[in-house]
Amino acid sequence: MQARRSFSHGLLLFAAGIGITMVMGGCETNPYTGRSQLLMTSVSQEMQLGSQAYSQVKNDPKLRQSHDPREVEPVKRVAARIIEAAKRSKYAEMAQQFQWEVTVIKDDKTANAFALPGGKMAVYTGLFPMAKTEAGLAAVMGHEVVHALARHGAERMSQGQLTNAGLQIVGAAAGAAGGGGMLGQAAMAALGAGAQVGILLPFSRKHESEADYIGILLAADAGYDPREAVALWERMEQMSGGGAPSEFMSTHPSHETRIAQLRKWMPEAMAIYQAKPSVPAAVLPLAQ
Repeated sequence: MQARRSFSHGLLLFAAGIGITMVMGGCETNPYTGRSQLLMTSVSQEMQLGSQAYSQVKNDPKLRQSHDPREVEPVKRVAARIIEAAKRSKYAEMAQQFQWEVTVIKDDKTANAFALPGGKMAVYTGLFPMAKTEAGLAAVMGHEVVHALARHGAERMSQGQLTNAGLQIVGAAAGAAGGGGMLGQAAMAALGAGAQVGILLPFSRKHESEADYIGILLAADAGYDPREAVALWERMEQMSGGGAPSEFMSTHPSHETRIAQLRKWMPEAMAIYQAKPSVPAAVLPLAQ
């Protein structure tokens, strides 16, 4: 979340690795939304690559882990409840396979969090003022955990692989047809931009919306007030000051779209929340 990236440093490392180890796979259906997903790698590969990426993040000399109980204990409390909710969810089989772990990274200037395939998570201390309470943190962690459980990283890479293969085929055809030189390069550049805007960016927005939706259901099942997700994104909108890119050219839904969607899904989440023992919304450090 540096104004909430969908895939952080750790997931970018995962994506780089998965591009090398792609194998032919098939389609699966998201159990919550019914959306068809093209996946070209195995869960075991994803978990292995997620673990490798996590080790790289933890061993990065530029990053410092927090061992302050005031910062670590709230994150571990929220993570434990979100994990238990995941094990009760429609992703229960996947959640049981994951080897869950959470690290708090001491970086008060970075408002970010991520969850990698296999259940490796990290929260940056710069997220605390934005989340404000453990319920706000649950909204973020629920969202990130869904990215991992729903295999969004592998899906994005599968889509990218197919897009790149299509561009290579078109490029070869253009060359065979005498479309080389500056004209051919310009055509390829335009086609690349078209693929990015028309396929890859909207695809990522679908992932973000899916993680928002399922994430508040997980947070609600964990006992956290899902309305904190709306409050979180309202704070994000205020902080952005209108400087975010247009939704059409962004990998995320606009703040307005995101908040409207969360409000639409809120009755379902609130029904889950009200059927559970609620958890006190303890204030996070640095959030006073």
